[in-house]
Amino acid sequence: MGGSILGNRVLRKEDPKFLTEGGKYVDDLLDEPMLAGAVHVTYARSTVAHGNITSIDTSDAKAMPGIIAVFTGADLDLQQVPSAFNPAATRTLLATDKVRYVGEPVVAIVSQTREQGEDASEAVIINYDVLPALIDLEVSMASDLHLYAACGSNVVFDTMVLGLPDNTGDAYFADCEVVVKGRYMNQRVAPCPLEVRGAAASWGANGRLTQWLSTQHAQGSVAPIAAANGVEESLVHIKTPDVGGGFGAKIGAYPEELLLGPIAKRVGKPVRWRETRSESMMALGHGRAQLQYVTIGGDRSGKVTHYQLWAIQDSGAWVDMGTILAPFMTRPMSSGVYNIPNIECRTTSVVTNTTPIVAYRGAGRPEATAAIERAMDMFAAHIEMDPAEVRRINLIPKFLEPHTTVVGQTYDVGDYETSLNKALAASDYAGWRAKQKVARASGAVKQLGIGVSVYVEITGGVGNGESAKVEIQDNGHALIYTGTSPHGQGHATAWAMLASEQTGIPIENIELVWGDTDLVPVGTGTMGSRSLQQGGNAVFAVSAELVNKAKTVAARLLEASEADIVLDKDAAAFHVAGTPSLTKTWSDLAKAEKSTGGLVHSDVIGVTGATFPFGAHVAIVEVDTETGKVTHLRHFACDDAGRVLNPLLLEGQIHGGVAQGTAQALLEEVIYDADGNPTSSNLAEYAFISAAELPNIDVIHMETPTPLNLLGAKGIGESGTIGSTPAVQSAVIDAVSHLGVRHIDMPTTPQRVWQAIAAAN
Repeated sequence: MGGSILGNRVLRKEDPKFLTEGGKYVDDLLDEPMLAGAVHVTYARSTVAHGNITSIDTSDAKAMPGIIAVFTGADLDLQQVPSAFNPAATRTLLATDKVRYVGEPVVAIVSQTREQGEDASEAVIINYDVLPALIDLEVSMASDLHLYAACGSNVVFDTMVLGLPDNTGDAYFADCEVVVKGRYMNQRVAPCPLEVRGAAASWGANGRLTQWLSTQHAQGSVAPIAAANGVEESLVHIKTPDVGGGFGAKIGAYPEELLLGPIAKRVGKPVRWRETRSESMMALGHGRAQLQYVTIGGDRSGKVTHYQLWAIQDSGAWVDMGTILAPFMTRPMSSGVYNIPNIECRTTSVVTNTTPIVAYRGAGRPEATAAIERAMDMFAAHIEMDPAEVRRINLIPKFLEPHTTVVGQTYDVGDYETSLNKALAASDYAGWRAKQKVARASGAVKQLGIGVSVYVEITGGVGNGESAKVEIQDNGHALIYTGTSPHGQGHATAWAMLASEQTGIPIENIELVWGDTDLVPVGTGTMGSRSLQQGGNAVFAVSAELVNKAKTVAARLLEASEADIVLDKDAAAFHVAGTPSLTKTWSDLAKAEKSTGGLVHSDVIGVTGATFPFGAHVAIVEVDTETGKVTHLRHFACDDAGRVLNPLLLEGQIHGGVAQGTAQALLEEVIYDADGNPTSSNLAEYAFISAAELPNIDVIHMETPTPLNLLGAKGIGESGTIGSTPAVQSAVIDAVSHLGVRHIDMPTTPQRVWQAIAAAN
């Protein structure tokens, strides 16, 4: 008898295809019949960060070889579209009156080849009445020059409007023996998916639009694309081929994608669009970009009693998802894992003349963790106590029933001290501290730094459940239809494991269907680490119900009572209890049900709430005090994501998360000059991490199941990013703290480290 497949290290079903023939992405749809004869769309973009458009001359572009059409916003009769997060802010999908960031699309060019379109885009002449570029958050917040005049301010959202108390000021900390203040910049980063954005659109003879998108949420794209085309949602069909990375930036539909339907209708041909890497760096939504003012207070025994965070969120040039990340994701998680009796968190979202901010891996939770962890380090340094011990003193004690923090967020289950203990033990924290002491005493050029972070995050907060359908084919194989969207996470493997556990059908005989809104009309997509606990949970539940349906059919075929029917999972066959020799296979049952619609079950399975993964990370770095160069030597990650379905997939997500978190701590930053020009608009200028810069990552397993779904699972897609970033930043600062350095903003580049050492000296 075989055991359960769940919890085992099952190799990814997806990998052979990607490692041999490769995936099929939007740009590979060359044999798609509906795209036969497709022409190419290119966008001429703003070259200034802020200005009123005075004229647009497209005559030279129209005269160039291969050009089919050139459209301005006026040509397409584009209307102002309000922001979903502040309706006073409006824009047209192609800028018509004003541009607000370098890279904003202004003119659409249709050409026979992509190269012809790129050449023609250079010939478009746009004249501007140039306005001052507002790049600095605090300058923009105070400026009388407003990006959206109807908003009356560049502050487009402030949590004070939610009726929260304003306890800012030193009086809040009057009873504290120790008070430490800091100003931290959680810098702007670019998502950098390996596959840049791409899309294609074609109108059918039936007046229905089919659009292919590289997206994390096919179903969520239907409504905005229908609205952009002025048609009913039933007349929009979204298809998602393989997606080469998203990281949150591919959740929504962008103007370049929304315009393809109207353009295709105007030219009477299918259209394709794909951005270049430089366009992606300028116009694909950015992440993070949060300025933090932190004050922390307590006593010299190490107990923290007061914490105050003012998070000023850069929204970029549009009031998009980034606007609400601070109030609705950073603020609720501001207390982190700590039992601090007095917490005040205010957030302010501000528009600037930069690329709009969207959800990026972790989306508001990494910022909250970075703030509280940096504050804990500052507090520990001030009272000269070990930073791991200060954390231990202030942790919320273990709880297996819901716990509500001072800021009103309810966590499901938590055992933070155990995760810290596991990480400290596995990393030999005491041993590294001893080595550090020796290096400091010797005055060595290369100094060791040890960074610790303990975190909790919210996952599965998007959507209240997910759709799933499991259908048995005549050959006994199964098709799973899911409302989630895989782009590297391993859904084909994980969902097959869950269905196999219930049905006994081998995972190699189970295939996954996703991202086609005709086949899967209901779905909430992949974001916020929701997939397993909502999408996988739905597959698990629907598969169980399908087994119950199958027992009814088997009972009829075997002429027995349904209560006596047994599923032999090892054989993937049904029999009457006590008579295992006479069976009906899944194939038998599917064929028997063919005339009545087949053997299939579908449902939308709800969940009762979000879950709260947690953990602890320890980072070890070496810093060359003469050059500022940082080498990440070791990393230890204890990430508790509840019950683990497949340790191999879990470790892959942690490794990827640590890589992305380390990259933010050490390397990545989107930079603008004073005029709003991006100076990091390609991968030669934007420091993108590779395996060469990463250490071995030790994964320490820990499982505290949640009661909030059938699987006991919590999210893992973002945890590695959330835990690693503050640990690595902390390690870098720790390496030079004995030289008088107290803080270095991320990224902790050699230049910044060297400057901090020089300033301290």
